[in-house]
Formats: sequence, structure tokens, C-alpha cells
Amino acid sequence: MYSIILVEDDSMQREVLKTMILSTYSSIKIYEADSESTALDIIKNNDINMFLIDISLKDSSGLDLAMKIRNMTKYEFTQLVFLTTHVDYMLQAFKQTHCYDYILKPYDKHMVQVMLNKLINKDIYDLNNENNELDKVEDKELVIKIRNGIFVRAKIKNILFIEVNGRNCEVNTFDGVYTYSNISLKKILQLINHEDIIQSHKSFAVNKNYIFKIEKLDLRLSYIYFKDYSKTALLGYKFKKNIVLEFKEVGKYYVK
Repeated sequence: MYSIILVEDDSMQREVLKTMILSTYSSIKIYEADSESTALDIIKNNDINMFLIDISLKDSSGLDLAMKIRNMTKYEFTQLVFLTTHVDYMLQAFKQTHCYDYILKPYDKHMVQVMLNKLINKDIYDLNNENNELDKVEDKELVIKIRNGIFVRAKIKNILFIEVNGRNCEVNTFDGVYTYSNISLKKILQLINHEDIIQSHKSFAVNKNYIFKIEKLDLRLSYIYFKDYSKTALLGYKFKKNIVLEFKEVGKYYVK
């Protein structure tokens, strides 16, 4: 849910602005704070999409609060709008905090809605685009050439590992094993082009998300096991450091 924090120490002004916002965006979550300390507590414990900050708070400067917000990495570029009765401080505010706009008091409903429409719609558009890009990655497929004129599609997220077999590559997936004819491991990895599928051996590439156990075979080789899958892959010495680092991040089972 899109969320806004409204930092305003005048309860009546805060309620007026909140009502204006909700009259247009009824599903938006609005957090309220009447001081810098309350605001920082809310900000640190929630994900905020927009900050509306009174530039002249009673116990501190809204400008100081904005600077503290900008020093938080995840809020470095988040929409920030000042609430003010004067425009005198706004040049300083724009320079120091990279605020996006300001709202003059007393609040004009039309002006508030025009400004918020512009910023909120942009944010929602950007968020939807990010989600669409994630969906595209999740749905990405590898078209496997079984033999001349015969192809199958396999979702990349369903691939457990790939094994070189002569001039072919066997693609082991949750749905079955498919032999991609006349292709090298290097070429198939280029086609897949996915950060989860990584080379583990000159003849193997594995999906790092499905590794269940790594077990040492000798000084140069280890076995890679997959949960609920009987076949194993090989881990070569030159690829071991990278695979083990990736594996430990997932936090499963590693045998030295």
C-alpha cells in the first residue's frame, strides 16, 4: 500500500490536509506525527513513499528532519514535500534536501490535489514498472531444441542444473530432463542469461537457489545435492569459492 507520513505539529492543520488527501486517495495509508522524534520512529519502522513535512515544527526544524531522512540510504530519493506559510526558506530547502515541491498554508484543496496527483501517479507508475520487470524475470523461459524441428519451453526458475553430455546439454528441471542438442555450456548460459544459474564445473551449471548440500569428494571435486532430486552435479575447484559464497547466503547445508 502506498504510504505518506504527515509531519505537522498543528493538529487542526494536519487533519485538514489529511482529509484533502483521503478525499482523492482513500486507499493510501497516512501516518501522522507532531514532532521530529515521533516522525523518525515511524519512518524507521515502516516503508514510506512520500514525506509531507512542516518546515517550521515547534520542537525542531522540518529542514533538519528532512536532512536526517535524506541520510537514510533507502530514503535518499523518496518524494519529499514541505508544508510552509512562507516561500522564503524554499530555495535553501530545495538545495539542501532535494525536496520535490512545497504546499503553501492555508491549504488550497485543488492545488494540493494537483501536486499530489503528479507525484503519487509517478510513484505508482514506477512501482508498477518495477513489478512488471520482476514478473518478466520470473516468467523467463529457455526454448530447448530437442532435435531438428522439435522444441520445448522450460521456465528458467524451474531449472535445477545443466550437465554437458558430449555435444549436447541435459537440462534438469522440476518437470523433467530435456536434452538440448548441439550446444555448448557456454552458449546455453548466454541464452539463459540469469544470475541464479551459475557454472559450477566445466561440464555443469546449477541453480544456486536449489542447492541442498555440498559434499567434498577429493581435493579438486565436490558433489552438489538438490533437495528431493536423486541426481547430483559436480563442483570443480576453480568454481568452488563462488558457489560456496552464494550457497552460504541462502543458508542451507555445507559439508567441507
